[in-house]
Amino acid sequence: MITQSTIEDTIFNLFKEAVIKLPGDVRKALEEAYKNEDDKIACLNLKAILDNIEAAEELDVPMCQDTGLPIIFVKLGKVEVENLYEGIRNGVKRATKEIPLRPNVVNPLTRENTGTNTGNLIPQIDIELIDEEKIEFTVFPKGIGSENNNALKMALPGEGIEGIKKFVLDTVTAAGGKPCPPIIVGVGVGGLSDMAMKLAKKALLGKVGERNPDKMIAELEEDLLCQINKTGIGPMGLGGKTTALDVKILTADTHTAGLPIGICIQCWAGRHAKAVLRP
Repeated sequence: MITQSTIEDTIFNLFKEAVIKLPGDVRKALEEAYKNEDDKIACLNLKAILDNIEAAEELDVPMCQDTGLPIIFVKLGKVEVENLYEGIRNGVKRATKEIPLRPNVVNPLTRENTGTNTGNLIPQIDIELIDEEKIEFTVFPKGIGSENNNALKMALPGEGIEGIKKFVLDTVTAAGGKPCPPIIVGVGVGGLSDMAMKLAKKALLGKVGERNPDKMIAELEEDLLCQINKTGIGPMGLGGKTTALDVKILTADTHTAGLPIGICIQCWAGRHAKAVLRP
């Protein structure tokens, strides 16, 4: 059996890794953006980001003051687990106190802060059932500065691929410098409205620079990345070559009369960490 205390320790350690150490693919993309940049102000912004990443690791502190809202993706296989829900919640509470994480979770109406980053339906837990003897956790501390620029469109089927492109570009252009670019853009297409947004968020967990195995989707990712970077929004919205580090797209089949498009924007701090537990 995988015990509640093991789950708690795992969640705590994953949050500590995620908020302090940026994944290697994201860091490499930022370094490449800095090497390829000509604009002086863009270079200064990218250098400040890279220095910040290094300082976080050296000082063992979170790389951003907004340590996000706790999201945990769970792939649950054929394993016996003791109180998965409480193990996750206790791991978040411990991470908040010991790392520490900024307490961000509040009642949406009264704005009263719970102080623990847990609350009604928070942490947000997404469970996917798998046919393997393991359980996999991915923590995703999602900052609100980028999240506030997300968008959903219930497009009509006739809008097609060109409609998807236009909606993504319009959304990124409207966001400008607000989500702290260079950004990563997650796009979900298909399902119904809630699935499109969930796919967009899950897309952000993909490796930067790695294309979708579907050739048509991979070409759309490349085209959108190129067009976004041609906007010149640049690092922190102050101009430059790199507005986005990558565009990641996930799809699901949908209703014959619909074309839901969800967009989830991630700031330069593309934080997430994963662990697998087996009996």
